[in-house]
Amino acid sequence: MNKLAFETEDLSPPMNADQQTQKQRADIEEFARYIQIVGRGQRSGRYLTQQEAYHAMLLLLEQRILPEQEGAFLMLLRVREESIDEISGFTLACRETLHTPFNGLSVDLDVGAYAGKRRQLPWFLLALATLAQQGVNILLHGTAEPHSQRLYAKQVLKQLNIMLCDNPIQARAQLTQTHFCYVDLKHLHPKLYRVIQLRDVFGLRSCANTLARLLNPCSAPYSLQGVHHRHVDYKHMMVTKQLADANTLCFRGDGGEPEYNPTTATDFHLSRSASTSIVNSPANMRWAIKDTSLDIHDLPRLFNGTISHTYGEEAVTGTLASMLMLINKDSFSHSREAASAMWNARNKQRLFT
Repeated sequence: MNKLAFETEDLSPPMNADQQTQKQRADIEEFARYIQIVGRGQRSGRYLTQQEAYHAMLLLLEQRILPEQEGAFLMLLRVREESIDEISGFTLACRETLHTPFNGLSVDLDVGAYAGKRRQLPWFLLALATLAQQGVNILLHGTAEPHSQRLYAKQVLKQLNIMLCDNPIQARAQLTQTHFCYVDLKHLHPKLYRVIQLRDVFGLRSCANTLARLLNPCSAPYSLQGVHHRHVDYKHMMVTKQLADANTLCFRGDGGEPEYNPTTATDFHLSRSASTSIVNSPANMRWAIKDTSLDIHDLPRLFNGTISHTYGEEAVTGTLASMLMLINKDSFSHSREAASAMWNARNKQRLFT
């Protein structure tokens, strides 16, 4: 994972009360300047540099600013949208404040699931289960937003009696036994989790959801990211290029999750240690009928072969192919053939167990 270019060791002695007050005022004044930069509009405003963005997010995560400033900053960014330099700086700050024992876990593939599903079940979970059977250690992290009507991965796993790991001991045991573990963001990065939960106050998402996807908390050599909006996949690729992340793949997945949608053409955005490429895949199905209801138990039923589901199987093998393309550095067509063979040869009795 990329090191901070402007990180310095603080060797200064502890501050007294007056010095702390002065420092708080200085932080508030400095953050006010960042708000002015992003809020002045198209004519006189500008984007933050990567270093400015890094410092601004550091102040925000550590709550060294006023609550009013936090809300103004996040919502101004929401309206204007963040630049690649800004997201890069924010990500660096998030990674630096990731002081957690989870970063000692041995993880091969990092996957973030922060969008939730509405139209389809989270079929990508079956792709993860299939890949985990091959001995690939997978960390899935995410959370659920307040008052959202979406179906989140953590809710599905919990209802399927698959353990959600609260601490690194549980996570390490799960990885050893099943090569898969799920850890909620509130355990991985409580400060970033707090910002995501502010949707309950704003009624809108902030850039925190993007940053959580880019976090890669265990410094896994491979990272898979799904997004919803057009051009955000390109931004992710350019951010990971700036940060020189080893191997990342981002694409517009169903509902914004890391799940291949067989009914639409997909552009896979790859970044490998500052080298980027885009792989195009045409739609594999013309259309799909939306299920009348999302029955979570259709996931294990499809996995163990009790039911058939054309869309679900295409979503699973397509998602699995994207992960194999990332890890094996092969073409998508070859990866899809390998994914189909892997899916057909799966142990149908082992869904994360």
